This record gives sequence, C-alpha cells and structure tokens, in this order.
Amino acid sequence: MKKIILTLAIATLGVSVHAQIKDSARRVVKMEGAYNFRDTGGYKTTDGKEVTLGKVFRSDAIDKLSDQDLKTFKDKKIVTVVDFRGVEEAKKAQDRLPANTSYILCPAGSNNLPTAQDMAKFLKDKNFLFDMYGEGGLPYFGERYRTLFVQLLTLKPDEALLFHCTGGRDRTGMASALFLNILGVPQDVIESDYVASNYYLAKNPTMKGMYSGLSKMSGLTEAEIKQQMELRPELIRNFFAAINKKYGSVENFFQVEMGIGPREIAVLKQKYLK
Repeated sequence: MKKIILTLAIATLGVSVHAQIKDSARRVVKMEGAYNFRDTGGYKTTDGKEVTLGKVFRSDAIDKLSDQDLKTFKDKKIVTVVDFRGVEEAKKAQDRLPANTSYILCPAGSNNLPTAQDMAKFLKDKNFLFDMYGEGGLPYFGERYRTLFVQLLTLKPDEALLFHCTGGRDRTGMASALFLNILGVPQDVIESDYVASNYYLAKNPTMKGMYSGLSKMSGLTEAEIKQQMELRPELIRNFFAAINKKYGSVENFFQVEMGIGPREIAVLKQKYLK
C-alpha cells in the first residue's frame, strides 16, 4: 500500500511540474553555460494583448558562456546587460559577453557577499527568503530595478536586453515579475513563470554541490535545504504585498521610486506588447 501511495504521489508531482513549466518551456534559450536563460515574452495580458518575444531576456549567471553561447547571444540581438549581483559577487564571476555589449551593474541590496556560514545561519531562519522578498528587501527594490526600466524605455526597436543575477531566480525573478505586472500579465501567470526557475536550476550540477556544502555547515539535510530554498508563489505574493502596503499600488511604486509614471508605463506597453 505504501508503494502505491508513493507512486501516486510521484505521478501527481510529475503532472504538477509539467503544468508549472508547460507555458515557459518554449521561452527557454538553450545555452551550454547557463541553465535558466529565458525570454520574458509570449504571455497574454488581461486585456488580450501579448508580451513581445525576442526583446527582453532573463538569466542566471553568464560567466561560463561558451563560444556557441556568445553566437546565440548575438543572434538574439542582446546589446544591453543589467546585472543585479553585488560588486564582489560580480567580480568573482565576471560576465562573458560579446564585444561592445553594454554592461550595467545594479548591486543594491547585494553589497555583501554571504559566506557559507552566513547562508547556514539564514537557512535556520525559515522566514529569511520571505523577509528578503518583503519588508527586509523593500528599501532596495527601487534602486535595484530603476536602471532596468530606464534601459527598457530607451532600448531601440532592433535591440534586445538581458537582466540576470547568479541563480536567475530571486533578484531576477522579482524584476521579471515587475516587468510582467506593469504590462498587465495576470498574477497567476507571473507566479507560474517565477516558480519555473525551480525546474530549470535543478539541472545545474552546481546546485547539488551547494546543497551538500550547506548541509554540512548547517546540520540540516539536503532535502531540508532544498525545501527552504525552493521558490514558492507566496514569496512573489509577499513581494507585491510589501510594495502595495507601502505605496498603495505597483504603479505608485514605479512613480515614487523609479520616476516612471503613467506616460512612461504607456511607452513600455507600446514597446513590449503587441
């Protein structure tokens, strides 16, 4: 009986994972040196429009891109990269980019690179990710993401942009959620796109090594650490809840913290919706 129950549980999980990524799989850009490189386009908005494909990309670390990856990068017409990592974090794994790519570092909230001991301590606090997405991270959101949206406003019609961090999941996930939200993509779709990083990053062998190391440091099992680190819809919901609590709306947040008002939002919709 236990085996039957376990089999059913695994089957149900498989269906759930498939449902979670089915609408994002077509956006994946196959790279040899990155695992979570995706197009943000293709999603329908609440008013029936669609986010344009081939204009705005998101990724995990891109310091190990191969020569073939650089060709793909150029083929996608990506001319601007916005990096959300901290200064030291970026120095330790410098982006590998085609010549003449515009690179902008936006390290707000990531100034200190956590040690393994720091991460072990964070993991023992089951609310650390929830706080990072909420009131703990709120002071940094405007400064961190302002440059991205300024660049999006000025990006030329024949050019594309990429934003990324190390895992392409937290800082990058929040940026993608803001971009899709301001264009009018439904919340449930934003959440599905957000948690899809769990699937893509599971293919990264570095992740298993990280879980093993953190397990030794913290005394937690690898399964417990994986559960702690897993992206969940409530994290991105808390991100928006914190913004709405302080500013009243995402639109007000854009206006107050990034100087992007109704006119600029209209431009973003004109440029990135069809």
